[in-house]
Amino acid sequence: MKLSTKYFSFRNRVVVIVVGVTLGAVSLLYTNNMAQRLKWKEQHDVALWAHAIERVSRDVLGGTIQDPLVTDIMSNGNNIPFIITNENLEVINSHLVPDKIIDHPDRLRRQIDKFTQENTPIPVNFLWSSQHYHIIFYGRSALLKSLYYFPYVQLLVITAFIALGFIAFRSSKHDEQNRVWIGLAKETAHQLGTPTSSLLGWIEYLRSQNVDQTAVEEMNKDLTHLMKIVDRFSKIGSETPLTPANINEVVGESVMYFRKRIPRNVTLDYNGLAIAPVQANINAALFEWVVENLMKNSLDALQGHGAIDVRISSDDQHVIIDVKDTGKGIPKSNWKRIFEPGFTTKTRGWGLGLSLSRRIVEDYHQGRIAVIDSEIGKGTTIRITLKRIFA
Repeated sequence: MKLSTKYFSFRNRVVVIVVGVTLGAVSLLYTNNMAQRLKWKEQHDVALWAHAIERVSRDVLGGTIQDPLVTDIMSNGNNIPFIITNENLEVINSHLVPDKIIDHPDRLRRQIDKFTQENTPIPVNFLWSSQHYHIIFYGRSALLKSLYYFPYVQLLVITAFIALGFIAFRSSKHDEQNRVWIGLAKETAHQLGTPTSSLLGWIEYLRSQNVDQTAVEEMNKDLTHLMKIVDRFSKIGSETPLTPANINEVVGESVMYFRKRIPRNVTLDYNGLAIAPVQANINAALFEWVVENLMKNSLDALQGHGAIDVRISSDDQHVIIDVKDTGKGIPKSNWKRIFEPGFTTKTRGWGLGLSLSRRIVEDYHQGRIAVIDSEIGKGTTIRITLKRIFA
């Protein structure tokens, strides 16, 4: 069934493309045919006008222009630009050609050459003399030019519609994927609710037994952390309220939790509890998730040996959280790619951690997250920037 669906989907796309190309080709051919017919008509009109001038030259011999039809043809306005010259290319008359071209010899010569390329000049012979004649140089009317350019406008419009349709299709597919991930996250949170509630009961039971209570408390901390994760999953796709929070404490909770769960050969330093508190509007549960993701990535990069340094700083407008490690580093070409969904350098993993982190920081908190420094073999620093508030 899936293969059949994909086949029909592919076939439909091919049909749409073929229909679009066919319509475009038919439109181009029709427009080109119209342009050729209009060009022929304009050439015929100019030839008719040249013939009229020759008729006038005959009538002038008698002293007057006696043919009213000739007079009407000559005086009737038209939208074909032309220049009439004598045999020495001196301008006798012009129409729809600016004076700045007529009065400038070089521009005039270029315009005559252009008209010659567009249409073959028409000589006008005077009946009273075979030594004197005029030449009509003429170009394309505005309407004819529009018809020549119209196919390109059509192609541009068709391309724009195809591009917009493609973007809309991609957007709908992206929204559909987002809904799937949101549904999966909420279902995961729902499924984890039952075992976590059961574990709470077991911990209370162990507290009443003659067992090492230190171990029970650590188990309780892990369970509390698991419940936070469940809460985070339940918040995905929902409206995320932001409240003023002490960034030093929020980040500090994640650091303290990690300190007891990292290898012995890894050190984790944090300056946030030794400096003045700074505040920002955040959703604490989601923001802790970001900090934990960054520390987990640093821990993976260390491969069991090295140091992680989490530092908080601020200025008048911003709160800055830097997570620095002494791990394997990231090539500069990947500084932005690591935040793309699915990108990972690990042998295991989906490459969603940093992508979710960026979404939480930038979309939910209107902040910024980026790699600010990294060197292969020396480590990486990732910075989160939030808007600071004052109590």
